[in-house]
Amino acid sequence: MEQKILEVLRRMQTVIPEEGLQELKCVLNMVLGGCELAENMEVMVVDKTWVNDMEDFLISKELEGKSKKTIDRYRYELNRLLSYVNKRISDIVPGDISEYMRMYKMIRKISNATLKNVRAVYSSFFVWLRDRDRIRKNPMILVEEVKVEYKLQNPFSDEERRLLLRNCKTIRDKAMMEFLYSTAVRVSELTALNRADVRFASKDLIVFGKGAKERVVYLNDISNMYMKEYLQSRDDDNPALFVSENAPNQRLTKNGIEDIIRRTGRRAGVTKAHPHRFRRTAITNATNRGMTLQEAMIMAGHSKPETTMRYCTVDQAGVKYHHQKYLSA
Repeated sequence: MEQKILEVLRRMQTVIPEEGLQELKCVLNMVLGGCELAENMEVMVVDKTWVNDMEDFLISKELEGKSKKTIDRYRYELNRLLSYVNKRISDIVPGDISEYMRMYKMIRKISNATLKNVRAVYSSFFVWLRDRDRIRKNPMILVEEVKVEYKLQNPFSDEERRLLLRNCKTIRDKAMMEFLYSTAVRVSELTALNRADVRFASKDLIVFGKGAKERVVYLNDISNMYMKEYLQSRDDDNPALFVSENAPNQRLTKNGIEDIIRRTGRRAGVTKAHPHRFRRTAITNATNRGMTLQEAMIMAGHSKPETTMRYCTVDQAGVKYHHQKYLSA
C-alpha cells in the first residue's frame, strides 16, 4: 500500500505544490489505512533480476567485516529502492534514484542526515557493480549530493558534570557516567561490555566499535575508583558490566542507560543530558587540553579527522591565549 501511495504522489507532484502533496499523503493514509490490495492480473510484471546482484554485494560487505546490523540496513534500503524502481540494474538512470529519494524524504519525513546515509548505501552498491563490470555507468555520479548542516552541540561543562554526579541515586549511575566520560565510548559499545573486560591493573579495556574494529580505552583515576566500588557492591552473577538494580539484574540496554541519564539530568537541572554528550565532552576536553587530533581520533574510534572535528567545541579562551602567544608580534 505504501508503494501505491508513493506512486500516486509521484504522479501528482507536477500539478500539486508540496504543501498539497503533504495533505494528500495524510488523506491517503487515513482513507487507505488497513486496506488490502486485491490481486489484479493486469498489474505490471515485477522485476527481480537485481536480487542476485544485491545478495552478491551484501556477501562482499560481510567479507569486508561489516556488522550484521550494517548488512541488514543495506539490504533494507536497497530492497526498497530497487523494488520501487522496478527495472533491471543496467537500466536504472540517475532520475530514478533522485525521484525515489525525494519521495522517500517526503513520505518518511526523514532528516537530511538520514537521507545522506541512505544515499551512501546506494552509492556503495552502484560503485561495487561498476567496479565489477556489472553495469557500464554508475548512475549515482549524477544523483545530487545531500547537504547536511552540522550544528555543534555543546558539551557538558565541568559544573554540569558535577551536578549530575551529585544527583545520582546509586554508585552504579556514578560509575556509569564517569566511565562514559573517561572512555568516550558509544552507548552501544557500553551495553556490550562485560565485567571481565576491565583491566584494573592497567586501567584500560578493549572496546569493539563500529565495523568490528577494536580499540583500547582508558579509565581515569575517578572512573577507576567508582568502577571498583560499583563492581564490589554487586552480588549478582551477570557478566555484564552494567546491570539493572533489581533482580534478576539484567544487562542494561541502550534505552535503559539513556533513561537513567535523562532522569538524573532532570533532578540536577541539566538540560539535554544523554550518553552521547559524555562522548562529545570527552573529545572536546581532550583536544582543548592538549591531546592531538590524531590521538583523539584513536580514542574515539574514528577513521576520519573531520568526524572527530565535528565533536569538538573549540575553547575560545584557548584560541585567544595561543593567538597572543604566537601572533602578538
